[in-house]
Amino acid sequence: MKKGLFLTVVLLIVLSCEDVIDVETQPEPSRLVVNGLVRVDVTQEFVDVRIAVTETSDFFNDNTITQLESAVILLGRVNPDALSGVEFGGTSVLEESEPGSGVYIPSYIPGSDTDDRIRTAGLSAETAFLLIIEHKGRRYAAQTLYAPAVPIDNIEQGDETLFDEDDTEIKITITDIPDAENYYVFDFGEGEFLALDDQFIDGQEFEFSYFPERDLEPGEEVEVSILGADQEFFNYIDLLVEQTENDGGVFETPAATVRGNVFDITGLDNIEIFDNVERPNEFALGYFAFVQEFTETITIE
Repeated sequence: MKKGLFLTVVLLIVLSCEDVIDVETQPEPSRLVVNGLVRVDVTQEFVDVRIAVTETSDFFNDNTITQLESAVILLGRVNPDALSGVEFGGTSVLEESEPGSGVYIPSYIPGSDTDDRIRTAGLSAETAFLLIIEHKGRRYAAQTLYAPAVPIDNIEQGDETLFDEDDTEIKITITDIPDAENYYVFDFGEGEFLALDDQFIDGQEFEFSYFPERDLEPGEEVEVSILGADQEFFNYIDLLVEQTENDGGVFETPAATVRGNVFDITGLDNIEIFDNVERPNEFALGYFAFVQEFTETITIE
């Protein structure tokens, strides 16, 4: 009985000695975050352009939706004789889809001459896009080429496991484009991405297995997409996958150490050369890319 009383007293002393520890986090300046991943379905007449913008907040809070002063996409084609290697011509003005949404789409008024939607017809690896946005008195720009993809030849569920007996194996088969340096990004939903290059599979049929990190239940449908990519977008996704580890998705809160292709060009006279701006502390997070997408759905057994 004395022993039990002693243990009770010790437990009370330990609990009473617990202190609340305040962890101080180094404040970071708020930064613009641009989710500019534009997925192109060539079976549709127009590209579904949606540029979402937010601002980073402190360590413990989610990003906040923000608004732009202006947003425009310039359309062009590769031209070795041009200063930047690209000659721009067409223009697509963007406007907020709904007030306060932070999502910007091409201006379009049915029955009028206002139609800035981008058609899928004629898109090729030579098609270029330049996004220019203004936010809180600063101007940002991002340039990208259209990245074609290949369709998914086959998708099926396997019976192998990786670390746990409840793992689900998804087997995917694609055929790489021959005689070209190709990069692909696979989107498995719920913020799970995989970057793949064709270094060892050039022009070949290739099958690989992916084991989703989340638990999948029988009867659940999983949508798998393959996106075209260039080397820069491939590297960006590959680094973000390493850093985020599916803690909300690679486009939800981009890691500050992984900079995308959105540069601060405030005050520059020539917007065609902006990737060497010597302003290391002035930059936006996120990425702008125009990528072809093919999607398949598998039902988990």
